[in-house]
Amino acid sequence: MKKEDYKIGEDLVGIRLDKAISLKDKDISRMAVQRLIDEENILVNGKKAKSSYKLNLNDIVTITKPDPKEIEIKPENIPLDVVYEDKDILVVNKQKGLVVHPGNGNLNGTLVNAVMARCKNELSGIGGEIRPGIVHRLDKDTSGLLIIAKNDKSHINLSNEFKNHEVKKTYIALVRGRVKENMATIDMPIARSTKDRTKMAVSKNGKNAITHIKVLERFKNYTLLEVNIETGRTHQIRVHLSQIGYPIVGDGVYSNGKNPFGVEGQMLHSMKLEFTHPRNRRDTKTASRFTRIL
Repeated sequence: MKKEDYKIGEDLVGIRLDKAISLKDKDISRMAVQRLIDEENILVNGKKAKSSYKLNLNDIVTITKPDPKEIEIKPENIPLDVVYEDKDILVVNKQKGLVVHPGNGNLNGTLVNAVMARCKNELSGIGGEIRPGIVHRLDKDTSGLLIIAKNDKSHINLSNEFKNHEVKKTYIALVRGRVKENMATIDMPIARSTKDRTKMAVSKNGKNAITHIKVLERFKNYTLLEVNIETGRTHQIRVHLSQIGYPIVGDGVYSNGKNPFGVEGQMLHSMKLEFTHPRNRRDTKTASRFTRIL
């Protein structure tokens, strides 16, 4: 276990705690900072503080970095659709129904188990013992592209790209109803629902969330959309489309879950990712295979 104390100078006064730590220690990702704060391994003047705490002059910030825990998750030979791979990153086309990382006592049958079997020890450890290599995620019933980091440098660089909204994410979705506008932008803040903590909701007190939609094809009772998101809030696309009256077909949380096409789960697919490669800083574009169902 390693413990460090930082005395806040004028350069960090008024800055959020989580951002200040990221600026102070370039080897810690913002995701790791958040986890350390939640676990009370980052204290301000010896007391627990929120990520949003604005630092004052001469505050003492104590950072405790626990010793790495041995990863107890076992590799499993789960088939992976690999779209791109090199020594720094792995891009997979995640199948619908596959959970990204273990949780709630379930350590088996996830994307992490599959990636560990393929990459052996070539995964970043920044995400913690249950999220090795995981830079971002998709819902269980959302299929499509995911980037896996094979080392800590790649993880930090990619995390910063996502945080700074530099990754262009393109989805395809089948929604209920005929969308009238050919193109539209949904700009509605999203927060945890006050009625059901397992759900998200549009809220004036939520975080900024922007979704762009483009009609690809209209059918009698459905519309096929191309969706781009500027932000990456939890359930963002599902919440926004449901809010404007066009819920995703098969979404059992923000709609009735009915799917007349014989496909289990929601009709949402991460079709394309455009990002800068974490090592050579060249633009990288990856696209998954998508089969029309209509």
